[in-house]
Amino acid sequence: MRVFSGLDELESAVGEHLGHSDWHTVTQDQVDTFADATGDHQWIHVDAERAAAGPFGGTIAHGYLTLSLIPMLAAGIYRVDGVTMGINYGLNKVRFPSPVPVGARIRGGAELLEVSDAGKTTQSIVRWTIEIEGADKPACVAEMVARFTA
Repeated sequence: MRVFSGLDELESAVGEHLGHSDWHTVTQDQVDTFADATGDHQWIHVDAERAAAGPFGGTIAHGYLTLSLIPMLAAGIYRVDGVTMGINYGLNKVRFPSPVPVGARIRGGAELLEVSDAGKTTQSIVRWTIEIEGADKPACVAEMVARFTA
């Protein structure tokens, strides 16, 4: 776990790969719970029997579920101390190059692209690459924008 003692220290790490999270197994229960929360019950996510005969050979995680796991994965990679608050400000360039089969293990890699002044806050952009264990292509690549107050 990389711990930054403040925003100046975070800024000095621009351009660095911050590390990888632990592996996380995506479960059908997670997928079903996400489907219930979002109302997205498409059969490729929740109907194991039909999905077994479908294009992916089984159920797959929602792309947005994969994306929403980034904060959990980030908690094991880095944190910024000395701030009063950090918020998710948005996303840039989100792509889902490969589906995540239920039962697969994923992990996140984080690269700090930018730290800049944003008025009363400091903005960071981190490129996340969500890997699937044993797969050639990542599940998700996204630039996450966060804002911090000191």
